[in-house]
Amino acid sequence: MQDFKVCVVNRGRKYLYLRYICPEIGKPIEKSAKTADQKTAEREAGKWEAELREGRYQRPNRMTWDTFYDYYTVNALPALASSTTLTYMATLNVFARHCHPQKLSDVTTARVTRFSTALREEGAAEATVGRHLRQLKVIMRWAHGQGLLPVLPTFNMPKRVKGAKLMRGRPICEEEFERMLKHVPAVVENAASASWEFYLRGLWHSGLRLSESLALRWDDAPGGIVVDLSGRRPMLRIPAEAQKANRDELLPMTPEFAALLAAEPERDRRGRVFKLLANDGTPLPATRRLVGPTVSAIGEKAGVVVDERQKGGETVRKFASAHDLRRAFGKRWSRKVSPTTLRDMMRHADIHTTMKYYVGQDAEESADAIWAAAGDTLGDTSRPAESESAKNASGDDRSRTCTPEGTGT
Repeated sequence: MQDFKVCVVNRGRKYLYLRYICPEIGKPIEKSAKTADQKTAEREAGKWEAELREGRYQRPNRMTWDTFYDYYTVNALPALASSTTLTYMATLNVFARHCHPQKLSDVTTARVTRFSTALREEGAAEATVGRHLRQLKVIMRWAHGQGLLPVLPTFNMPKRVKGAKLMRGRPICEEEFERMLKHVPAVVENAASASWEFYLRGLWHSGLRLSESLALRWDDAPGGIVVDLSGRRPMLRIPAEAQKANRDELLPMTPEFAALLAAEPERDRRGRVFKLLANDGTPLPATRRLVGPTVSAIGEKAGVVVDERQKGGETVRKFASAHDLRRAFGKRWSRKVSPTTLRDMMRHADIHTTMKYYVGQDAEESADAIWAAAGDTLGDTSRPAESESAKNASGDDRSRTCTPEGTGT
């Protein structure tokens, strides 16, 4: 318990003032006693002193929004992955653009609700609204824990509307993937097209996120994901700073991805695995800002539409991206391995993410597989049943008792 001493100060004004020296900043903190009577002011000083000593008093926060932005950037973001840093800063910028906070204490429940409304009015998808709210909640919880934000606002997270899709895109099929490969030269000139075809195949067979694929290397480097073909099974060594889960990990490769990498000549196994080239044949910087849009441009040339939504009275189409290749990887392997194994392959921190997005989503395909395994004994149940009279008229006696094969009736 810290020692506080609150005294009554006469400043020659209508009311007396209460004052104490803040041990954190070494400066006096004052507030009006709201009375001119000395004894009443002394009683108020005693109450305030008790609140301070017991930690029940919350001093009004006057930190400006710009000061908090700088404070958070310096003290919180350096501990996070670079990709996470960019997304959190983007959320702060979007919140400032829509809600115009002057002080940190302006982040109230009402402002957060207004933020959600403004995003929707701008045409943002529910997934985008949810992402910004989650990130703003993390930031404000940090500020609250630091004692900078006395009251933590309530965050009403969006719930998925009945019938709405979980994914912002979808897993593409093999035919669509082959179409994308064929259209690489239409986006990237021949001098560079081979490097991009190799890259697309790598995404298809590995399930790596875009940022992870750009960090994939043949040799050790800070923040790099290292290919290891020396053991009994090919592996990927992923350091904490190179992936979303922020933990060191050893990941087994799929046989297809291992075969793709093993086909690379020994002399080329240096530096980055995916050495993407620009149209003029020069090395392209391994940045999401350059690589992601190029993959999406290939998806657009190939006509692979993965999502459509209405915005401002117009239909907006989303074409296949690098992440849709990852989705396709997850879907293919969801039918080959257990959910826990798939979680490890996708590097999800929570198995609920794996179950929600990749396990049990395609009921029609599951039904087809079940009926095929059973021999489809009932045929197509989508057709209305034939009446008994119709069956007799057609001479097709389907009422006969089934007998073991080869024994006759």
